[in-house]
Amino acid sequence: MNPDALRGHMDALLLSVLEREPLHGYAIIEALLERSGGALNVPTGTVYPALRRLERIGYLSSEWATVGGRKRRTYRLTDSGRKQLQGERSAWQEFATVIGSVLRADAVDAGEVSGARGAAG
Repeated sequence: MNPDALRGHMDALLLSVLEREPLHGYAIIEALLERSGGALNVPTGTVYPALRRLERIGYLSSEWATVGGRKRRTYRLTDSGRKQLQGERSAWQEFATVIGSVLRADAVDAGEVSGARGAAG
C-alpha cells in the first residue's frame, strides 16, 4: 500500500490495534500487518515515533515488561485514547462515505449528464 495513503490515519490505526489489549511495538506492527491482510507493512521508523507522540498527548500509556525474556515497552490505550478512537472512527466513516459517493461509477454517469446539460444550457 502506498505510504502516502496512510498519512493522517496512522493514529487511528495504532489506537485501534491497542483497543483490544496492551502490546509492545513489534506486536503492534504485526497486528497491523495481520489485520490488514498483509497490506499494511508499516516500518518501525513510522510506528515508534507515532507511539511516543500518542503517549505524550495522553492517548497511550506505557510500561516496561519482559516478554520472552526480553525487556520491551508495552503500550496501553488510556480513557482519553478510547474517546479519541471513537472520534477517529466517526471521522473515518464520514470521510469514507464522502469519498465513496464521489468515486462511485453512477456518480460519474450523473456528473456527465449534469455537465452536458450545463454546457448546452
